[in-house]
Amino acid sequence: MARILGVDIPNNKRIVIALTYIYGIGKTTSEKILKKLEIEESVRTKELSDEQIATLAAEIERSYVTEGLLNRQVRQNIQRLKDIACYRGMRHRRGLPVRGQQTQSNARTRKGPRRTVAGKKRVGKH
Repeated sequence: MARILGVDIPNNKRIVIALTYIYGIGKTTSEKILKKLEIEESVRTKELSDEQIATLAAEIERSYVTEGLLNRQVRQNIQRLKDIACYRGMRHRRGLPVRGQQTQSNARTRKGPRRTVAGKKRVGKH
């Protein structure tokens, strides 16, 4: 396995897919990097020379925010929203959906498993 920026890149996958194992690099970004460095997308990771891997690592480190630094940036942005107590920050703080999704019937991923409230019954016609 090749290591780029502290991440093990799988040998048996095409390099365009293997680069997506790095946090912060998706398929489109991976394609842009390979096009800039003139490396074919169909090449497997194990077929790359050490020099090509070194240039890949250097290009990613120079041009993109990835891994730990990106994680830290995202956490700081969320913390900033919480600190200024804006609407989005309050939604983060309460563990509710942040981007306007409905919550009456869905949002179980954010809200967690249902907590049944005792004594709550629907009022109907008797």
